[in-house]
Amino acid sequence: MHLPYLADRTELTHATDLITVFGGAAGQEAAARADRSRDLGNYLHFCRWRQIERLIVLLSFDRAFGTIH
Repeated sequence: MHLPYLADRTELTHATDLITVFGGAAGQEAAARADRSRDLGNYLHFCRWRQIERLIVLLSFDRAFGTIH
């Protein structure tokens, strides 16, 4: 699994909003938005939505992921 790169807090807000609205399908919605951005030739939004998709997957785990201090 690839860890997401978050440029700012807005991406976390987008992820939580998608989870609130779409529930378990939030990751698929983020992927669909990334695909739409790619189809329009907007690679910046494509990359942003892919990172949000990865964040949603990460947030769906019920256990800690990675190093625990």
